[in-house]
Amino acid sequence: MPRRSERTPTFRALAGVVVPPLSAMADIRLHHAERVPQTGAFVLAPNHMSEIDPIVVGAALWKAGRAPRFLAKESLFGVPGLGAIMRATGQVPVDRTGITRDADPMAAARALAEQERSIIIYPEGTLTRDPDLWPMRGKTGAVRMALQASVPIVPVAHWGAQRLMPRYGRGIRPFPRKRIDVLFGEPVDLDAYRGGPLDQATLLRATDEVMRAITDLLVELRGEPAPAERWDPSKRGQSETGRFDG
Repeated sequence: MPRRSERTPTFRALAGVVVPPLSAMADIRLHHAERVPQTGAFVLAPNHMSEIDPIVVGAALWKAGRAPRFLAKESLFGVPGLGAIMRATGQVPVDRTGITRDADPMAAARALAEQERSIIIYPEGTLTRDPDLWPMRGKTGAVRMALQASVPIVPVAHWGAQRLMPRYGRGIRPFPRKRIDVLFGEPVDLDAYRGGPLDQATLLRATDEVMRAITDLLVELRGEPAPAERWDPSKRGQSETGRFDG
């Protein structure tokens, strides 16, 4: 089991507030939760379809035995009440350019790794632009974190959260109760990229492996094939603003 200090009283109190109402609205079913490391640091890399995803993924990771931490928009830390909770639970602030107010976000994330804690980073950086909600082209932040901190990166896919809150939606649709499946994958083998220079080409190749792993998990959940080509917003004139792009 993880060190007791990870599941702090603040985390337990927060889980007591968040998990019961979420469970009332959604039946969250974990698949292969045993793949979640129960000790040590790791990066959890999920797909991203809805604004409610962080709550769903955070609850799933909590149910799997670990405490969730995110790279989160710095502006959220200024919200009364919410900011205090985020600081107390060790969330990592980044602004829209990927720079924290006080330090490099990657250094802050590595500090969490040194404390043997998990961190959730969305490789897509923002909600997928794919019209059928398949994972789109990834950014390099999650892989760079994993390689620089020498920690595993665990892919995870979920399906069903978009029924609870549609993409770009602001309202929750609690009735009828939704089913959300969360499938954890085996850590992505990044050994070929460790120990060498982390130039952009290397990071992009490693990121593509992570996105392929996430997509394969989602194929398993959806029971249908993914598109032959991953959606690339830069080739379609779409904005890519989001949480953290590395």
